[in-house]
Amino acid sequence: MAQKLIDLSIFIENDVFSDPPPMRPKVEYKNHKESAAEVSKFLPGITAADLPDGEFGAAEKVTLSTHNGTHLDAPWHYHSTMNHKLKKGGERSATIDEVPLEWCYKPGVKLDFRHLPDGHVVSAAEVEAELGRIGRKLEPLDIVLVNTRAGSRYGNNDFVDAGCGMGYEATMYLLERGVRLTGTDAWSWDAPFRYPVEKFRKARDPKIIWEGHKAGRDIGYCHLEK
Repeated sequence: MAQKLIDLSIFIENDVFSDPPPMRPKVEYKNHKESAAEVSKFLPGITAADLPDGEFGAAEKVTLSTHNGTHLDAPWHYHSTMNHKLKKGGERSATIDEVPLEWCYKPGVKLDFRHLPDGHVVSAAEVEAELGRIGRKLEPLDIVLVNTRAGSRYGNNDFVDAGCGMGYEATMYLLERGVRLTGTDAWSWDAPFRYPVEKFRKARDPKIIWEGHKAGRDIGYCHLEK
């Protein structure tokens, strides 16, 4: 049977609400004629007039942060150490070049949380209930992809604040069953920042901040965002 590949990634482009303003990517485009005007910088002695149709190569200059576009977060992103529940004293968190490739090519399990309100923090019980609904028992190294409302708002000015997030206990529920790679269509694996900030102002509890990400201190894992 022929294999079908489905691309879930998003574009990197200007003027699209994909990140908070200070973090948005910037792409400078040069077409074939514009690059031909500078061809002598690459090929000394050759001018645009020497090129077929006066064209050189179309190119882009891209300015990015590591959070732009669809990307994989490594354990190092969340905290300097990981695996405190697996090894006494933990160990240095893995950087992106140290992530095992076998984590990244495994069966995917989609959890549908599109019905949950923006800012909601998903619990372990809600994860378990959704797995029961779809009739799926998690296997070690399954890749769990969370479908939130945020995907429907991509490119709109409310995208960053849209969708639910995965809390500490929900994330640990997955990790304790051998999951090491997760993903979300939202801007962040955690609830949109505005919601935990509001909770923190009232409770002053540091565990509220980035709780899904910080689960990586206890068991190292990666997740895909956007």
